[in-house]
Amino acid sequence: MAVAGDVAEAEELQELLSAVGIESQLEPAIEHDPEVLDDPPLKVLVPESDVDDARDAIEALTEPDEELDNE
Repeated sequence: MAVAGDVAEAEELQELLSAVGIESQLEPAIEHDPEVLDDPPLKVLVPESDVDDARDAIEALTEPDEELDNE
């Protein structure tokens, strides 16, 4: 599970996971008043069998590649 700060970030993570073949679901990370118009944080949930692959995919695409910096 990853927690996204807002809907846009959650959708980006969901697209990233989909691109590597991992299905995911979004769920509110906190209780949210539906009448409030702000952008609540969301949990990005994946099947337990895909957790390690999902974590690797997110890290690989969101962290700078240090190996390229060293060349």
